[in-house]
Amino acid sequence: MSALLEAHGLSKHFGGVQALDGLDLAVTANEILGLIGPNGSGKTTFFNVITGIYDADAGRVMFDGADVTNASARAIYQAGISRTFQRSRLSLPLSIFDNIMIGNHKRLNQGLWFNLKRGDFKREFERSYADARALVEVFEPGLAGRMSEPVAGLPMIDRRRIEICRALISTPKLLLLDEPSAGMTHDETAELMNDILLVRKRNKDLTIIIVEHEMGVIERITDRCVVLNFGRKIAEGPYRAVAADSQVQEAYLGTA
Repeated sequence: MSALLEAHGLSKHFGGVQALDGLDLAVTANEILGLIGPNGSGKTTFFNVITGIYDADAGRVMFDGADVTNASARAIYQAGISRTFQRSRLSLPLSIFDNIMIGNHKRLNQGLWFNLKRGDFKREFERSYADARALVEVFEPGLAGRMSEPVAGLPMIDRRRIEICRALISTPKLLLLDEPSAGMTHDETAELMNDILLVRKRNKDLTIIIVEHEMGVIERITDRCVVLNFGRKIAEGPYRAVAADSQVQEAYLGTA
């Protein structure tokens, strides 16, 4: 399989702190890659650099054959990369549907004359509503009947589901999940991972990178893992092989 995303010599520093240090990393199309490592190892910084939130200080990022190094967040989104964040970034007063549509700018016709034509606007609204509802239904059928409710009243697991739906509504090629289990119980985490696996089963063209500290999640859903420490890659491979690596045990998992 060909590489969908490649980072070559990627570096990022904040003052005297080297968050990424010459990182080389490749993500194969259609895989689920686990990105793990201790706090401060560079995982979220990597996400921020490849999604245009931070500029890299050195190195290159290739996505789907194009050089996207230091491209804007909008350009990255247009190219087909979507993400979630560690902390919930939903607009709590807005409805489930409105929050999902925030992630759908790429597919919406935003021209003035289009939006003045009531018939065209109505058809696009109905299509968008159907797409959003279908996504939500994959995660939690009960939520699909509550699309007009504000997300403020939802439990954390359902908020996470809506965040993932918002990232998926633009039909990305690559989905980045930054600690999706944060703030949830063990049972809720297992339930959300079932949802993610179901989404992946229904869309075999989707590639996923997941940052997660819950090792049971990483072991269960990933095809391959990359371990970072101090902004460098210290191991990669299937979870069991990575977990047995002495460097990984010392830096992250702990030794018996």
